[in-house]
Amino acid sequence: MEDSTIRFAAIENKTQIREILSSVYNALLVKGYNPINQLVGYILSEDPTYITTYNGARKLITRVDRDELLQELLISYLGK
Repeated sequence: MEDSTIRFAAIENKTQIREILSSVYNALLVKGYNPINQLVGYILSEDPTYITTYNGARKLITRVDRDELLQELLISYLGK
């Protein structure tokens, strides 16, 4: 058995963050959740169970660093 390092695909740009956030939002909406409340819960707690596994949404959101996600949300909100 070989010891190997698992590599995760890094988020390369802001467009990918937006696409991931949009996909997660839509998955939550389809499953009947309030996407805003669920995403806020995830951001505050970093508990992935706030995000549904539907369409791989939980796996997607965990690819984005929470600090980076907050930065992008604030930049977008403030228009900076």
